Amino acid sequence: MIFDGQQRLPALSNFSMIKKFLNTDIKYCILVNFQLAELGEIISELKSHNRKVLVHIDMIKGLSADEYGAIHLIQNYRVDGIISIKPKVIAVCKKRQVIAMQRIFLKDSISLKRSLVVIGKTKPDCLEILPAISTYIIQYIKDTLHCEVFSGGLISSEQQIQDCLNAGAIGITVSNPNLWEKS
Repeated sequence: MIFDGQQRLPALSNFSMIKKFLNTDIKYCILVNFQLAELGEIISELKSHNRKVLVHIDMIKGLSADEYGAIHLIQNYRVDGIISIKPKVIAVCKKRQVIAMQRIFLKDSISLKRSLVVIGKTKPDCLEILPAISTYIIQYIKDTLHCEVFSGGLISSEQQIQDCLNAGAIGITVSNPNLWEKS
């Protein structure tokens, strides 16, 4: 089972969040909004505490969010996975055997149709669907693509998390530390 069954993936965007995260028993996290120059030290610190690290490549300052940036993260930082909207990045992850989470934004039926075509070709390990309030479409995507689904974006309550899980998501991505662990 992906992420060892962990249903909540904390999205860490600053050093105080990292400190809070290290004071939990949560294993997997996502790094977002850091500078490339900070990543090495951050990833080393997290891994020294036996944590698994995914990097949202599209949200790292100073890193090219393409297949070469992905190779850099995998070879030089030994990341456990990468999140991206880009099919070439997902292909690199699959080839290099790290977790490939493809992020999609659903704003209308056209974006849904395009996403289904792309994901059908890339076959990521899992998806992140944004915004999380798109719960009505989760089961359809799972049935169509046979891919595990996480929901993220605009999550502000425990009820929204439960709505996502009840709709068929296997987990959520969330930046609010108060929602990292089930209350």
